[in-house]
Order: sequence, then C-alpha cells, then structure tokens
Amino acid sequence: MTIKVIGAGFGRTGTLSLKLALELLGFDKCYHMMEVANHPDHVSSWRSAAKGESVDWDQLFQGYQATVDWPSCNFWREQMQAFPDAKVILTKREAESWYQSVTQTIWKVSQKRRSDARSLMVFEVIWDGVFGGRMTEKDHVIAQYQKHNQTVIDEVPKDKLFVFEAKEGWPELCEFLGCSIPDTDYPNVNTTQDFVRRVTSSQSS
Repeated sequence: MTIKVIGAGFGRTGTLSLKLALELLGFDKCYHMMEVANHPDHVSSWRSAAKGESVDWDQLFQGYQATVDWPSCNFWREQMQAFPDAKVILTKREAESWYQSVTQTIWKVSQKRRSDARSLMVFEVIWDGVFGGRMTEKDHVIAQYQKHNQTVIDEVPKDKLFVFEAKEGWPELCEFLGCSIPDTDYPNVNTTQDFVRRVTSSQSS
C-alpha cells in the first residue's frame, strides 16, 4: 500500500470532510491529525520532520492511501518525493473565515493543552513552525496561509494538482481522481460548532 493522494491544505479548510470523502472513494485509510491520537508513537516522527530531519514516510503512513490536514500538509514536498505517483489536493476557503475558524477551534484547544507531548508537537509543526508563534496577529497568519497556498499552486505540476473547496462537492473531485460519484452527499462535518460541541463534551465527561 502506498500514498495515492496528498492533501496540501491547512487544517480548517474542510480536511476532515475530505478525509471521509476520500475514504468513501476507496482511499482507505486517510491520515488526518485525528490519527495521531491513535498513534502516539507518530509524534516523534512529526517532531523530526519539523526539525528538517529525515523521516521514513513509508513506515509512518503504513496502512494509509491518502493524507490530509496538519501535520502532514506541511510536508507535501517530502511526500511528493516519497510518493511520486500521488496526486495533490489543495483545500482552500476564504481567508478571513479560515482565520476565525482556526482561532476559535484548534488554536484555542492547543493553548489549553500545551504541556502534553502531542500539543508540543502541534506547536513545533504549526503554531511556531508555520506562524512563528504569532497567532494573534491576524494579518501575519493570513499572509502565511495565502503564501502556503500559492506555493503549492506554483510548485506542484498542473496535471497532479486539484485546488478544491468543500462546497464544490463530488463532481470535479471525482473527475480528478478518476472515481465514480457516490450515491450520497459530499461529507459536511467538523464545522466550528461541531468542534466546540465535541470539545465541550469531552471536557465534561
């Protein structure tokens, strides 16, 4: 088994919905930040990647056919080198909306849980690694988001890249991947409200 689809879009751009969509299309399983909770042994690999150290991508992604979301989206270049036949999907959304979603969800949770190993990795890979520890500076964070997206667009060969917004649904995604359109709606999960409810529920249980 090898990675066939590389998700290059930052978290909170519909990545969990895309994970479910890809799995419905047969790219099962799809790696997402949620998988790190199930594989705490992966944390050290992501910390190594954040330091620019070599990572055994085949071993890390053993059993997976696709990747989306942080932490993997930061390392789309390395994954393209490791899996040269893979296609790349860049998920996007309007920048202001994306910033509000990030700061109200994963950033807020990360601040409260900074002491555990997984959150330390998240800071190294995302909040400090991508945004330089400046998450409260909206213009800076949005500029980094837009820079990342444009870099992916500029560097990935056009025939291997699909720029996608979740609201577009199945048709062009399925065409890009060479799949039939499922007889079900495109997934719509993990909205800001969903995220807050889930976190609140876990804290009260």
